[in-house]
Amino acid sequence: MNLRYMKDYFAWLYYQYTIISCCAVLEPWERSMFNTIFLTILGMVVYTAYVFIPIHIRLAWEFFSEIFGDQSTIANF
Repeated sequence: MNLRYMKDYFAWLYYQYTIISCCAVLEPWERSMFNTIFLTILGMVVYTAYVFIPIHIRLAWEFFSEIFGDQSTIANF
């Protein structure tokens, strides 16, 4: 891929982001505040998903394996 193409593509993505989030009508200091808050919230969501989703999946797996019975423990009886 051409470096210029990638630069234009990322510029287009950023333009789409500013249009969709209405950042295009904000002043520069408002835009930086909005981006900072947005990135902070996005980072917290990603971190929380990374930490807690595997725990919930494991607990759900244990819960449903107790309800429906684990096939390996049935063979041992």
